[in-house]
Amino acid sequence: MTEQPAQTTTAGDPATARGEQTRQLIRDTAMRLFRERGYAQTTMRAIAQEAGVAVGNAYYYFGSKDHLIQEFYAQSQVEHRAAAQPVLDREEAFGPRLAGVLHAGIDVLTPSHEFAATFFKTAAEPTSPLSPFSAESSGPREAAIDLFGEVLTGSTAKVDAELRPQLPELLWLAYMGVILYWVHDRSPGQAKTRQLIDGAVPLVDRLVALSRLRVLRPVTRQVLELIRTLRH
Repeated sequence: MTEQPAQTTTAGDPATARGEQTRQLIRDTAMRLFRERGYAQTTMRAIAQEAGVAVGNAYYYFGSKDHLIQEFYAQSQVEHRAAAQPVLDREEAFGPRLAGVLHAGIDVLTPSHEFAATFFKTAAEPTSPLSPFSAESSGPREAAIDLFGEVLTGSTAKVDAELRPQLPELLWLAYMGVILYWVHDRSPGQAKTRQLIDGAVPLVDRLVALSRLRVLRPVTRQVLELIRTLRH
């Protein structure tokens, strides 16, 4: 039998662990430079030079800086779920589960705080593919919504039947608000963001519990109808 040559990528790396190592090296180098220099000031050429790879090799693995940010989103979401898992395994009450997931998200993002502050100017542009609401960000966004769905489904919370399917996305939107506050939080260690989480979660917990009360159902229906209108 004739021995087949090892598969290679167009960049010359064998399609094995070596290729994945190169990809990770480029990604990790980019994240470090983004933190040190800012997103706008970091070029693909600088990333390649710092990583010790050819510029063409860097572009082979990541077509642009935008692709590197999408990789950052995806990796951050994997780390967020891992950091939140002990709380989800331990807690059954909705409030502690939600607080744990929110704090875990900030824990994961904290090393990137300075980078996030400069990068947010680009991500905040409504037409930017880096926006968390863009089609390009759909994978990490859906993974995050699934995580908040797990906060709900694994809890003992009793929720209005019509609100339940929409609640994970609403919780994710609330999390986006927390991140926006965190980006601009200049308190030591972003302590005010932690205070925001600890203060807001009991309110959310109470509102979710009250959603089942008959007197509040018309309000719940109005909120859901508004959400449906804004989606279309």
